[in-house]
Amino acid sequence: MVTQSAVETGKITAVDLYNMPDHGGRHELVKGEIIPMFPASTKHGQFAFRLAFELGLYVNKHQSGEIYAAETGFTLSQNPDTVRAPDVAFVAKERIPAEGVPETGFWAIAPDLVAEIVSPHDRMSDIQDKITDYLAAGVRLVWVVDRKTRTITVYRSLKSIQVLVDDDVLDGGDVLPGFQLPLTKLFHS
Repeated sequence: MVTQSAVETGKITAVDLYNMPDHGGRHELVKGEIIPMFPASTKHGQFAFRLAFELGLYVNKHQSGEIYAAETGFTLSQNPDTVRAPDVAFVAKERIPAEGVPETGFWAIAPDLVAEIVSPHDRMSDIQDKITDYLAAGVRLVWVVDRKTRTITVYRSLKSIQVLVDDDVLDGGDVLPGFQLPLTKLFHS
């Protein structure tokens, strides 16, 4: 069911997207426009799990927050609404309300960290749009993982960018202090 606001403005809201069959299916919402997402390849899913698993081990051990799997929608902005679904997301413990995370709908919060894994069909302009949306919403650390080039580009802002290669170590910076993951371990297959 589309809200009256969406009918009047021609823009879909996060609530509209969530209330669609299957919560809008595999889509993101960008400035009120529905953007299709394609199912991940087997290798993409395997890699996303590997990264989420390593992050999860660290986060659980240090009780520092929560890790969210691919397709978890976060409302990054409103009027018009933008809902993004990163491959991996982390929200720090101190930002999670005492009552917990919302049971329904898309959480209107910018994660502290997101990871996007580049797929062969992804256009770099679309990836850049996601990075811009994340950082503008307040995400403190964005990792763009390119399996093909075996690199991870780390964004702390649009001006603070670092490219990790080969024997470098991915770290959590001030978002996850002490988290370290050698790229050789992450890209092992």
